[in-house]
Amino acid sequence: MKKFAKIAAVCFALLLLVATPAMAADEGGAAIEFSGAFGAALAVIGAAYGIGKLAAAALESMARQPEVAGNIQIAMIIAAALIEGFTLYAIFVCSGQNPWTAG
Repeated sequence: MKKFAKIAAVCFALLLLVATPAMAADEGGAAIEFSGAFGAALAVIGAAYGIGKLAAAALESMARQPEVAGNIQIAMIIAAALIEGFTLYAIFVCSGQNPWTAG
């Protein structure tokens, strides 16, 4: 886990160094667009990690207790649907689109 944290920190630092010229634009739009894309990426990465952990735990518990596999599977599907719903909402918020004022 420490190795992953180091790699993630280095990638984040490199991303900020590369994005600095784009954020220095006079118009101010590049920083806003970058922050939305960064937020959407974090939401998707977090959802993928959460669903992966959910599936791993569900499969392990089904292997330990096969007689309750049906109940575990139903709970896993419901939890995965909630995670995906939250992720779609987060991407919608990060995109900055407002369907009620779009014309």
